[in-house]
Parts: sequence; C-alpha cells; structure tokens
Amino acid sequence: MSANDPLSQVEFDSIYSKVPRLTVEIVVKNPGGRIYLTQRAIQPCERQWHLPGGTVRFGEPLTDAIKRIAERELGIIVKQTENIGYIEYPSHYLHGLDSPVGIVFVITEYSGAFNINQEAKNSGWFTKLPKPMHADQDKFLIDKNILHN
Repeated sequence: MSANDPLSQVEFDSIYSKVPRLTVEIVVKNPGGRIYLTQRAIQPCERQWHLPGGTVRFGEPLTDAIKRIAERELGIIVKQTENIGYIEYPSHYLHGLDSPVGIVFVITEYSGAFNINQEAKNSGWFTKLPKPMHADQDKFLIDKNILHN
C-alpha cells in the first residue's frame, strides 16, 4: 500500500477477508501478438508471472482504475480499452487469502514506454505461458486463445 491508497493495510485485509474484491486485469498486446506480463516481487503470488492489475477503489470507474494501475505498474498512459471477460480466483480463497474477481481489459491504444514499478521484479513479452504463471490467469489466457502452453 502507498500513501495514496484510501485504506491502511489492516483495513484492506479486514475488509477483503469478508467480501469479494473487485479488480481489473490488463492485457497489452504488441503487433506481433505477444502479451506483456510482469513477475511479482511481492506477496501474494510472489515470483509468479501474471497480468498487471489491481483493486478498484470505492466509487472509481473501471476505466479510471485501468488508467491508474497501468500508469503505476507499467508506466504507460492508456488511451483506449476493450473488456474481454472476467477471472475468478479460487486459488486465493482456497489458500486463505482474499476472494478477488478480476474484470479483464485489453489495452488497444496507449502511449509511453514500459517502466515497471517495485511490485514486479521482471517483465517481458510472451506468446507462450511462462512458468510459474498465476494459477487462475493461465486458464483464462488459454481459454481466450491469448496465450498457449
């Protein structure tokens, strides 16, 4: 959590241990059909490759959340998006974490150069699922024919 977050870590953990957490997940494709993934440097899911994303704040429009998260995590300015579905995260609540539901958006137009923040230790463009990939996002990416094994 940063100084700009509306909840302390204690408040966040308390609330989301009791109710589902709405998130947005970001798919960025390049002209060659590769997608951009980051490798988490923090818990939960440390060291796993995943779609960049994060929690939607109370009253925040989804498009604003996408813009905020893309700029914070990737350093890019989002200009246009398209919703492509949702991801449920049973791996989280089955392991005693929270219960997120992620609405997934493809960023169809953006500006700027990628510059990941401290939440990621690595990043790259992929046509195949890297290992270890987040357990619930891998199924979504395969089912939507975005990446394959």
